[in-house]
Amino acid sequence: MPVPDPFTESSVGDSLKGAGAALQQAHWRRLAGLSSGLEALERFISAAGFARGPWLAVAFGCGIAAWFALPGRWEWLALLAGLFALASAVAAVMRGDGRFPYARQAIVALALALAAGCGTAWTKSALVGTPGIAAPAVGTFAGMVMAREEQPADRRTRLTVAIRDPGNPARIVRARINVPLADDNAAAREGALVRVRARLMPPAPPMLPGSYDFARAAWFGRIAATGTALGPVAVVRGAEGGGEILARVRRSLSRHVRARLDGSPGGIAAAFASGDRGGIAETDEEAMRDAGLTHLLSVSGLHVSAVIGAVYVLSLRLLALWPWLALRVRLPLVAAGNAALAGVLYTLLTGAEVPTVRSAVGALLVLAAVAIGREPLSLRLLAVAGFAVMLLWPESVVGPSFQLSFGAVLAIVALHGAAPMRAFTAPRMEPWWAAALRHLAVLLVTGVVIELALLPIGLFHFHRAGVYGSMANVIAIPLTTFVTMPLIALGLALDLAGAGGAAWWAAGQSLRFLLWLAHFVAGQPGAVTTFPAMGGWAYALFLSGGLWLALWHGRLRLWGLVPVLAGTLSLAAIRPPDVLVSGDGRHVGFTGLAPDTLVMLRDTRSGFVHDNLTETAGMDGRTLALEEWPGARCNEDFCGIDIERGGRTWRFLLARGQNPVPLGELAAACERADIVIADRRLPWSCRPAVLKADRATLDRTGGLALDLEHGRVATVAAMQGEHGWWHPRERPAFKYRTAPLKAASAEPAQPAQVSARPGTASPEPHPSSQ
Repeated sequence: MPVPDPFTESSVGDSLKGAGAALQQAHWRRLAGLSSGLEALERFISAAGFARGPWLAVAFGCGIAAWFALPGRWEWLALLAGLFALASAVAAVMRGDGRFPYARQAIVALALALAAGCGTAWTKSALVGTPGIAAPAVGTFAGMVMAREEQPADRRTRLTVAIRDPGNPARIVRARINVPLADDNAAAREGALVRVRARLMPPAPPMLPGSYDFARAAWFGRIAATGTALGPVAVVRGAEGGGEILARVRRSLSRHVRARLDGSPGGIAAAFASGDRGGIAETDEEAMRDAGLTHLLSVSGLHVSAVIGAVYVLSLRLLALWPWLALRVRLPLVAAGNAALAGVLYTLLTGAEVPTVRSAVGALLVLAAVAIGREPLSLRLLAVAGFAVMLLWPESVVGPSFQLSFGAVLAIVALHGAAPMRAFTAPRMEPWWAAALRHLAVLLVTGVVIELALLPIGLFHFHRAGVYGSMANVIAIPLTTFVTMPLIALGLALDLAGAGGAAWWAAGQSLRFLLWLAHFVAGQPGAVTTFPAMGGWAYALFLSGGLWLALWHGRLRLWGLVPVLAGTLSLAAIRPPDVLVSGDGRHVGFTGLAPDTLVMLRDTRSGFVHDNLTETAGMDGRTLALEEWPGARCNEDFCGIDIERGGRTWRFLLARGQNPVPLGELAAACERADIVIADRRLPWSCRPAVLKADRATLDRTGGLALDLEHGRVATVAAMQGEHGWWHPRERPAFKYRTAPLKAASAEPAQPAQVSARPGTASPEPHPSSQ
């Protein structure tokens, strides 16, 4: 009997038919699975009973954040193309089906909102983004004053001047110049033409991975240079018409308030009245920050709400005294109009900063809701205010001010919208003392919830957060709202008749008590929690969990605790970088060598450098010079140190001087080292086993954070991508956010010796000396 041929035509056809049937069955199974998933999504959305507007605002903000997080234009284009393709496909396919209207609307709307957010940030960057000057410059610059900010507590005045770019005279740029009080000229105000000798620098990028990005803020703020005046400011031509009216009124008001109250109390009062924070001493401002009260110093929601609320109540009560008007006009509408006008004027008077404008928009929406009889505090109104701010200032989404203010308001609205809180705060018949205790409990619970909501934001942006802020705010917020601000307003009104002395004395006492409270709370043990730089994924877990808790209702919102718990657990695994290297290579910090102490290569008198290093490391500010560390081997120009991490010894060679070094000795020392860090360009013969972070490398990468335990290095360049405000001198050496460190040698590094004979390597001058 013959054996059948497996490759005959009939057998091949049967095999193809069987395969086709299997593929068709798999296809239908996938469609059935997709259909069941869509049905579950449809049932979930239709039964959830949530407000769609807030989720669209969140998606819009996530699109903005995605533009900042993604590295370059190809990723931005891919995101936009993918979102538009998803929206088009879902709209086309599911529209014909007709079974999933809610799911179709949700997917399409969220995809388009994400794309709109990304496109808005990209468009704003392209329209207003201002590149910094190409290189540091020293010279005499002439230009027109665009803004003047007096800062008596720092003994300086800050001028924003429109000048010609030192590297490109055809380009007009804005430079922000700090002028010592001794060199200031009171006539140098908005509109004046001035001449000043100054040292200018491009806007500084982050000093370390995760540090504050001033270059990004300057890019959107149209600032191309910052610097310091090296001589007196000469006014070539005075301001025509006296300069900007509002600016002159703001400065006059601030000076008047500071003349009535001395020191930091006068500075805080001036901040409340005009938005000018320049009169607050640094120590007092730090105490306010550590006590969780720094939000009181920035004119935002609390201040705008206090002004608008006071005008609304006063207008309503005074107008009600006129029976003819009360019987013919809807008084709440008139009072809301007066309050809105007062809010707008107060916003303009205090400088119309983004937080103030954001608060004013929200307050005006609340007034509109009150005027038409709608719920004044709702997620929909908050979403409208947030969308308006993000549309005008998309860059604020990634900044702490936006996140802190909207996070606090969102926590308040979500808390007081919850059924248990509504039941607890409902009016009832009870003695006055019981009502007072109940209101105090509500205020305390609200403060605790706000602190918990803002804790991850503070840790992510500032690497520190106040622990007792909720307790301090229980006293400080009512004191500021119902005592201090009314007394300041009364003092200003009585000063018109020369009788405001008593009001100013009382206002000063309340402000001194506020400062005492800040110093007392900040001085308590454990008042400030410091933490190393938090990763973006951990922060995203906290944000997603918080938004889920706030925007859903009922038991469904409890699922938001899952990402919050995951983020909290991830914090336990975060450890500070073992080594921090500033972008210029001058400042190096080591963690883990001494308990709660950062060991630094150089002592620095710069508070900016000190704070960046200690905050990124999660330290409380204690530092120790490397040459004082017993395990360090230092001479005038180099230090050598060995660190045990990850089951091995890492050998460092650190440059600390500016003298010429023998090439042969330098090459030998580099060969014995694993990692060499220098603020000068080292010759090619310096070849350490793992990493040479000299001036040439740091020009490409920016600041570094080394994780020796896992053998990784994070760079500023990798976190900046191709955004316009980051311009490395050469192509970044590390493509990804973290790059692996390769194997190291086994011989110890020794400090090189100093010599001034021929055949030596000469260092480059540091930028600060140019």
